[in-house]
Amino acid sequence: MNDVLLTVRGRLGRITLNRPKAINALSHGMLRRIADALTAWEHDERIRAVLIDGAGERGLCAGGDIRSIYDDVSSGGSAALGFWVDEYRLNARIGHYPKPYVALMDGLVMGGGVGVSAHGSVRVVTERSLVAMPEVAIGLVPDVGGTYLLSRMPGQSGTHIALTTARISGADAIQHGLADHYVPSGRLGALVDALGSGDERDPVEVVRSFAEPPPASALAAQAGWIDHCYAAGTVEEILGRLNEHGGPAAAAAEEIAKRSPTALKVTLRSLRSAAELPSLEAVLDQEYRVSSTCLRSHDLAEGIRAQVVDKDRRPRWSPAALAEVSDEAVASFFAPLGAGELGLATARVSIVTGQ
Repeated sequence: MNDVLLTVRGRLGRITLNRPKAINALSHGMLRRIADALTAWEHDERIRAVLIDGAGERGLCAGGDIRSIYDDVSSGGSAALGFWVDEYRLNARIGHYPKPYVALMDGLVMGGGVGVSAHGSVRVVTERSLVAMPEVAIGLVPDVGGTYLLSRMPGQSGTHIALTTARISGADAIQHGLADHYVPSGRLGALVDALGSGDERDPVEVVRSFAEPPPASALAAQAGWIDHCYAAGTVEEILGRLNEHGGPAAAAAEEIAKRSPTALKVTLRSLRSAAELPSLEAVLDQEYRVSSTCLRSHDLAEGIRAQVVDKDRRPRWSPAALAEVSDEAVASFFAPLGAGELGLATARVSIVTGQ
């Protein structure tokens, strides 16, 4: 079975992630096939828009194939680095794609699924959408440009999502800049048909004609305590404020306390730094440094083991407490990689300036 289905109807190029039993989790081969399609369609004058969706009823994409990352780490390999190189390059490519890139973010959209959708120019959510960046639950740090998106969300909502791994609704995603249009799931088929028909309207106008006002954002209603608590300078201070506030804030603190202490501290620094970086490419370069260091860490393999392999949900983090994670240890995740740098920001500057 082909894991990525590529079809052309009228002037629409359609990419369908086709691993429904795995909620369309991304393999390395899938990334390459998507990238090749984008290249071909970018230069095909017959194609005026690209659409990405997922097979099955469960979601667009549950993320990268982390089981394969676990197997790679356990064997002492480095294949995950090659996966991330191609994935992050694809994320940057989507962020600057010259034709309308329509992402149908129906159902679960997590991790790598956010990377192939939320950087697009026309992002559609539904009443079934659940969007999340759950990386700290497996000892990783939000990547695929996730820290770029999260750090630019209103207030401290992105920090809340990153540290708790909270799943947000389609309405939340629109309110917080991760999506653009709300279309009921029952109308997605008709929307795809309209985009592939002979309708000469701009594809964005076609999508707007199917969109409805989204419901109220539950996440936005909690902005008061979220902005206050997560504005603190350290994870320890954030937990203190959350517990002091009580109610849903204390529940958030309970979720954070389950996560990798190292991943939590590195995530907070990643978000603060990403907010100051000038471009998606610069953030992806930073994320690659962090991910490369995570690959050599104890917590990534242990987190995947607990969540995906043995499924005992009892990760044994090392260090096990926030107080044991030093500033020097956190800084090591951001150290330059020398010849191993991803270099997307440098490449982008060369393209823009013609150098």
